[in-house]
Amino acid sequence: MLVLVVGLLYLLSGRTVRSQDATGSRFVCNAIPPGAEPGCGYGPTGNRVQSSSTLEDELRNTIIQLRETILQQKETIVSHQGTIKELNSKLVRCEAAAESPPGKSRGQGSRRKEYVKNTMGDLPRDPGDTIDQLGKTMQTLKGRLENLEVRWHKNAAHLRELLRQRLGLLESQLLRKVDDLEQEKSQLYNETAAHRQRTESALNSLLERITELEKSNNAFKSPEDFKVSLSLRTNYLYGRIKKSLPEMYAFTVCMWLKSSAIPGIGTPFSYGVPGQANEIVLIEWGNNPIELLVNDKVAQLPLSVSDGRWHHICITWTTRDGFWEAYQDGERLGTGDNLAPWHPIKPGGVIILGQEQDIVGGRFDATQAFVGELSQFNMWDRVLRPVDIMGLANCSAYMPGNVVPWIDANVEVFGGASKAALEICEDRAFDS
Repeated sequence: MLVLVVGLLYLLSGRTVRSQDATGSRFVCNAIPPGAEPGCGYGPTGNRVQSSSTLEDELRNTIIQLRETILQQKETIVSHQGTIKELNSKLVRCEAAAESPPGKSRGQGSRRKEYVKNTMGDLPRDPGDTIDQLGKTMQTLKGRLENLEVRWHKNAAHLRELLRQRLGLLESQLLRKVDDLEQEKSQLYNETAAHRQRTESALNSLLERITELEKSNNAFKSPEDFKVSLSLRTNYLYGRIKKSLPEMYAFTVCMWLKSSAIPGIGTPFSYGVPGQANEIVLIEWGNNPIELLVNDKVAQLPLSVSDGRWHHICITWTTRDGFWEAYQDGERLGTGDNLAPWHPIKPGGVIILGQEQDIVGGRFDATQAFVGELSQFNMWDRVLRPVDIMGLANCSAYMPGNVVPWIDANVEVFGGASKAALEICEDRAFDS
């Protein structure tokens, strides 16, 4: 707009100069009467003076309009400058907030703001340059906005990735915790079930004990204080245990024996199952030593009990390597292995006292019959410790078998065998 004003002034000046050069005359200024139109005539002709006045009026109006337009543009430029400066300050704050770390203080952001380059500067006074500068400024602001948007998207993507990783970590921790709780629950359930089973077993044993005490012969002071007497070597005189055995991978058999029969004391006990009559047998036959049979496999035991005195004997065996031990009167006299190794004792058989079975529960041989007395026949499904065996032998401990306990109601006698009261520790002390 300033260029337009300058051009008009230049045109007016040129026209004035040409008029002066063409006529060779000068302007003559006269006094203007009150109320008359101001103007200057420069010749004797009145038309020229009138046309000059008309041209001056047009120029004056044009200049006034240009002046008003320039003022309006200045006001617009000032308004735009304020808006652009406000936008620039907001962009600076946004960039400072986006680039500064989360823990950075506002004071640091404000100090950084002081060093941000003012992209606006002073606007030129030329309207055309102002428009160009405004365009460049807007382009710069657009670029900065795009850069800020890119940074924001990058930060947002980074935050999303961190959030995804954090959620994955929390999910894995939650799954591990759930697995731990499931394992603890399973372990607690197993422990509870095992404890309940042990409790029920103990209660059942106690109930059986009470029942046996109620049904026991009043001649015995307690259900276990009795003996079985087998006085003749026959094939029909024997005792029988009512309870059978479960499947076992180890056992301990303990009993008190008293015999003076020769040759050999016979068979104190035998256990037969379908398909194997000699599943477990303890026998001294003829002039042979005492033998232990497991699944019809034989081990000779270094025991000697045919002196007519009470002796406490214990036999232990485990399926692992077929390892066995033989105790007499609390002292371990022999051990061995490879006796029916890895063979489990079969369940559901018959225990006979005093006879060797050729079929399950029968077909006895009189030459293999036991002659004497026996008591405290107990059986466990594990290997007892030597200290436990010594306690049983010296009467300092009482420990009935957990598989076969020696109680009156659990033993039947046949063929003339008898049961009589016996306090084994007192009787043994009397024999000594």
